[in-house]
Amino acid sequence: MTETYLGIDFGGTKVMVGEVDGNGHILSSRQYPTGYCSQREAVNIMFNAVDDYLATSAINPAAIKAVGIGLIGRIDNNRGLWLQIDDDRNETTPLASLFQNRYGWPCFVDNDVKCATMAEALWQTGKRSSNFVYINIGTGIGAGAVVDGKLIRGYCFDAGEVGFFISNVSLTGSIGHETIENTAAGIGFDRCARLLQSLFPNTTLMIPSKGRVAVKDIIENSRKGDALCLRLVSNAVESIATLINNLVFTFNPEAVVLGGGVVSDGFILERVKRKLNPMVNRFLTYGITLTRLNPHYIGLLGATAIASINSKEK
Repeated sequence: MTETYLGIDFGGTKVMVGEVDGNGHILSSRQYPTGYCSQREAVNIMFNAVDDYLATSAINPAAIKAVGIGLIGRIDNNRGLWLQIDDDRNETTPLASLFQNRYGWPCFVDNDVKCATMAEALWQTGKRSSNFVYINIGTGIGAGAVVDGKLIRGYCFDAGEVGFFISNVSLTGSIGHETIENTAAGIGFDRCARLLQSLFPNTTLMIPSKGRVAVKDIIENSRKGDALCLRLVSNAVESIATLINNLVFTFNPEAVVLGGGVVSDGFILERVKRKLNPMVNRFLTYGITLTRLNPHYIGLLGATAIASINSKEK
C-alpha cells in the first residue's frame, strides 16, 4: 500500500484539504471558504472541512501516515502549538494534539511560508542545494531561509517576516520609508493604488469600493501604458529587488526561489532582475527563479511536506 499524507492549507480566505503521496503528487483535494475568524473558530472550520473531505472523497484512511497543517501566523512546530494569527488573535492553541486526538493520525503544524519552503526543500530546490531562500509574494510577503539543510526559525518562531523590511520606495517624494509588503504584496498594490489614484486622473484601473484591486489587472494595464499601473509595478519591482539584495547578502544562498500569486506569471521577476545589485549573482549557482511547484497548491504541498519530513524524524 502506498503511503499518503493528509494536508490542510489554512489561509485568510480558504482552507484546502487534500491527499498527497510521498513524491508530492496530489491525489485529490477540495477547497472550503474561511474568512476572518478567531483561532477557536478556525479549528472548527478545519474540523468541518476535513470531516466533509473524508466523507466525500475516495480516500483510503489506512494509507494515511500523518497529517500536516500549514497556517497563517506564528507556530511552535516542535510542540504543535498555533501561537497566534496576528497581534489581535493570539490564543495559544494545541492544534496538533487536537487533530491527532480527533482523527488518530500523527499531526504536525507549521507556518504556511515555512511549509512552502520545506516543500521546495523536499521536492524541488532542496534536491540540488542545501542553501537557498524561498520568498512568497502573495497577499503578504514572507520568506524561508534554508542554511546547510536547516530551516531558520528564530527564537520566537518568527524568522522570515521580511515584509517588514524597508524599501527605497517613497509615495510622497521624500526619502523612501515604505515597507516591502506595503508596496509589493497584494495588500500593498491595493494600498498604493488607492493612495496614488488622485495623482493619475486618467488611469483606466478600476479600484473597487469593496475588496482589493487585482494585481493581474494592474499588470495588464501597465502593459498598455497606464501611468498609475506603471508606477505601481515600478514600486513593487524596486521593493522586491531590495528584498532579494538583502537576503542574498545576508544568507549567501545558492538559489533564490520566488512563489506566490503576485510573481507567478514571471512579469515582475523579469523586471526585478534588471534592478538587482550586480554583485548579487556572484555565488548564486542556480540563480533567481520561480518555483516549479504549482502556486495554487504550494500551500497544500507544504503542509504534506512537513507531515512527511516530521513523521520520518519521529
